[in-house]
Amino acid sequence: QMLLVESGGGLMHPGGSLILSCAAFGTIKSIDTMGWYRQAPGNERELVATITSNGTTNYADSVKGRFTISRDNAENRVALQMNLVKPEDTGVYYCHVDQAVLVGGWTEINAWGRGTQVTVSS
Repeated sequence: QMLLVESGGGLMHPGGSLILSCAAFGTIKSIDTMGWYRQAPGNERELVATITSNGTTNYADSVKGRFTISRDNAENRVALQMNLVKPEDTGVYYCHVDQAVLVGGWTEINAWGRGTQVTVSS
């Protein structure tokens, strides 16, 4: 079994910066795509950014040029650098793994963390 734990959320003023981190725990052999999603009150969960195991990234149009996703394959970690944040970036940010191979041949699919709150307000 794999567990995703996010950290780094908080309250920021518009224009500020923040780094979110996510660590995957478990007897993990490999992870395919890791990513960040967010959900604002009253809205559906939406993609923020993803990164494959070979470093290919994908960003929502709303965060391109402001957010940067990165990962450490050896440590099974993914981070999201958030710059020039806006009030519309407010929401619960969730770490996601699409597929992971665990020791023993088990496969973990579509795993989610519990989320970390990010609030951008003046």
